[in-house]
Amino acid sequence: MFASVARVALDEIIAELDTLLEPARFEDYCPNGLQVPGAEQVATVATGVSAQLELFERAAAASADLLVVHHGLFWNSSPRGLDTALKRRLKVLFDANIALAAYHLPLDAHPQLGNNALLARALDAHELDPFAQHRGEPIGFLARLPGEGMPAGELFARVAELTAREPLVFEAGPARVQRVAIVSGAGADFLADAAAAGADALITGEPAERVMAQAREAGVHFIAAGHYATETLGVKRLGEHLAQRFGVRHTFIDVPNPV
Repeated sequence: MFASVARVALDEIIAELDTLLEPARFEDYCPNGLQVPGAEQVATVATGVSAQLELFERAAAASADLLVVHHGLFWNSSPRGLDTALKRRLKVLFDANIALAAYHLPLDAHPQLGNNALLARALDAHELDPFAQHRGEPIGFLARLPGEGMPAGELFARVAELTAREPLVFEAGPARVQRVAIVSGAGADFLADAAAAGADALITGEPAERVMAQAREAGVHFIAAGHYATETLGVKRLGEHLAQRFGVRHTFIDVPNPV
């Protein structure tokens, strides 16, 4: 026997996400919340990292009513008109009647469901303190690893296992790592803040050319584990939360990106 699947009003699900993630707290680079309206009743929620044509086509194939992503369609730097690529993406959503919601910095920052908190807990870290201020709101965490800390090589291996990819590592910190700063995605600019906060390592997604020298001079390990790879955990857990909260079906759609 198959478990019954609930049908829930789209407005109710968006209200739950907005209440949970508090997007109004953040001065973000993009609009957070519902970006494209779709089906008024939701039975299947799909989640994915970045809004793109392949993700939309696979969500349509999965009969999704709502797609929740971390990186949405619209950004402050986006053109103010429709181009051909955006038209194609929107057409897939419109034809399949799929609603699209996006949560960027609010999903990085959340202390239970966010990318950074989940990365920390996957490493058995504890004592999570807010870190990485972005226009008045912290979006990352400074966490303490268990016991006397973790050998640096073990930390690098754990991150590789967690993200299913080999991270780029500038091995510049102590032999044992006790405190680790975590800022998923494009967090290289927080290296100096990590050093000032007493972190032995910074885990983020993307590197920058300047950080090799900065890491060596600060005595901090820099671990770039992939922008995409460090931001799969939050949106997947968000979908699981909606399934538990409302009884809807959830599917995470993985469209891997080596960046």
